[in-house]
Amino acid sequence: MGGRNAVRVLIIGGTGFIGPHVVRWLVEQNAEVTVFHRGQTRTELTSEVAEIPQWLARSGKAGELPLGVGEILGSRKRLASFAEDFRKLKPDVVLDMFPMKEADARAVVGTFKGLARRVVAVSSCDVYRTFNRLRQIEPGPPDPVPLIEDSPLREKLFPYRHTAQGPGDSLYDYEKILVERVVLGNLELPGTILRLAAVYGPDDPLHRIFAYLKRMDDGRQVILLQEGEAQWRFCRGYVEDVALAIALAVLNPKAAGRVYNVAEPEALTQAEWVHAIGEAVGWKGRVAALPRDRLPDHLVKDDDLEHHVVVDSGRVRAELGYRENLTREEALRRTVAWERTHPLGEIDPAKFDYAAEDAAIAGWPGRR
Repeated sequence: MGGRNAVRVLIIGGTGFIGPHVVRWLVEQNAEVTVFHRGQTRTELTSEVAEIPQWLARSGKAGELPLGVGEILGSRKRLASFAEDFRKLKPDVVLDMFPMKEADARAVVGTFKGLARRVVAVSSCDVYRTFNRLRQIEPGPPDPVPLIEDSPLREKLFPYRHTAQGPGDSLYDYEKILVERVVLGNLELPGTILRLAAVYGPDDPLHRIFAYLKRMDDGRQVILLQEGEAQWRFCRGYVEDVALAIALAVLNPKAAGRVYNVAEPEALTQAEWVHAIGEAVGWKGRVAALPRDRLPDHLVKDDDLEHHVVVDSGRVRAELGYRENLTREEALRRTVAWERTHPLGEIDPAKFDYAAEDAAIAGWPGRR
């Protein structure tokens, strides 16, 4: 792997949901890759190789890191203590897959300033002001969509602090806006920011399609959405494609100092998203949009659904040549296949109260 002029990449993290796909893309482009991680989330090689689908085996999630990829085991909390290892490695680019807070970014910049040529940090589209307006944390009318990289950011920081269980909770100090400021604010170590849409696919820790897929597999012929939610648009990206965008940003020096939205070109409405999942499984049911006061409590949304979360990913396409590698149909097929073989360990039955859902449908003028 690699060669005399190969880009040397150090990935902080890289063994979770998105990271293994980034590693694969980089290896396929002959980069010299080393992963700094805790050694806790890496999937061990299975002995039943013949039963692994080809697309999953290629992803890196079916086994260990690809041959030739280096590893340094350690915690990012002690990043500076590995300075000697990093000096020996001499990375050209440092990719931080999961900077959660300002301190994470400061540790990376402080450790690699003067050592690496550039740092790439994975951020989120939750930095935009529309997120806080959606959650009714900040007042104001809907921002124009699609959101571009220069669209207004949230004015109120720490968006999940009110849900955290105290200062020890990782959500307490979560703030990608502060991460971005640090990464882009040091002239000695140029930075690149990737603002990801909601990422779905195999190994999704949030099981984003589960609630709809379970209803379809349970034979539900009507899936209920709240009025407003059915037409609410939300940007998404399939994990392998998102990983490709990250890899392109790592490999292209022109990405220095740039911010990129990463999302599918079309943001589906929630009703369209449910139907897209349905097409992947052959579901013949329908979506019903009911008023909030008619829905059972477990389906009620408190968000202000006039605020659509739609981003423009034209910059990453124009500047880095990014294109999706898979159709949405194939991406959902793979996601469904994984979800069915990796169900949630515990399911809250109150969130699947079908009797209450049937009662909500009864008497509704749009029923059949």
